[in-house]
Amino acid sequence: MSTSPDSLTHRPEPGAGQIRKGLTLSALNWLGVAPFFLFALLFLILPTATLMIGAFQDADGHFTLGNIAKLFDDSILSAYWISFEVSAASALGGTVIGLALALAAIQGGLPQWIRPTLMTFSGVASNFAGIPLSFAFLSTLGRMGLVTVLLRNYADFDLYGTGFSILSFLGLTLTYLYFQIPLMVLIVTPAIDGLRAEWREACESLGGNSVAYWWHIALPILWPSIMGSALLLFANAFGAVATAYALTGSSLNIVPILLYAQIRGDVLHDQNLGYALALGMIVVTGLSNAGYIWLRSRAERGRE
Repeated sequence: MSTSPDSLTHRPEPGAGQIRKGLTLSALNWLGVAPFFLFALLFLILPTATLMIGAFQDADGHFTLGNIAKLFDDSILSAYWISFEVSAASALGGTVIGLALALAAIQGGLPQWIRPTLMTFSGVASNFAGIPLSFAFLSTLGRMGLVTVLLRNYADFDLYGTGFSILSFLGLTLTYLYFQIPLMVLIVTPAIDGLRAEWREACESLGGNSVAYWWHIALPILWPSIMGSALLLFANAFGAVATAYALTGSSLNIVPILLYAQIRGDVLHDQNLGYALALGMIVVTGLSNAGYIWLRSRAERGRE
């Protein structure tokens, strides 16, 4: 019995029922992601487009570059600089401490229950911000906070006598660290998991010790992930407003608080200037996120 080449390569054409079934599944798939697109449109794309347009308009809706020019006033530049300092300090502290925690939990030889406990806490703490977080730190490190009172009564140490204040740059940075450190743990953990055991074994077989392994192998591989995570932490802190406003009010002149005063305030009300401030924040956080995405892609290529 012979078989012709045509019979081997022939494939039956899909029927009308199969075509309709495929179209139905495709429509259902698009329907499944429709809430995401709707959410992004209503709460991300449209608000961003509105403030970008408003940044180049005056109170009467006419085109102007005056709002952008006001961003270079000394008071506004000072607010951006303070925000930059707080974000950079909290990002640096969160990166170092979070990396140390993740390394200890994953490769430190600790009991197995440490890692899931740390990851669970990090998932909760990284989303704990705003008024509850501010109240927690005021209750802990405020003038009559628990830690402040314990130090004064049992250690004879006046925390506020040293010049410390929870309403200051240092106080806000410490508060930000509460959610920056867990966020770093969550971000860097997959990168640490990507370190292969055979890399350490190869280093040891060639006579290298732990210092050589971390300096020449592990850290160069982790470095793009670490830097990208630091940029993401910086962007996260730079855009935080609820925690700073609830904790310091107007005592610390950072960009999110100044923006809030321009849009919702009774004295400094200039909605279009607020849009311009928000546009500046979008540029800063956008560059940080772009750097994170680039470094993350580079790190993934390096582990292949």
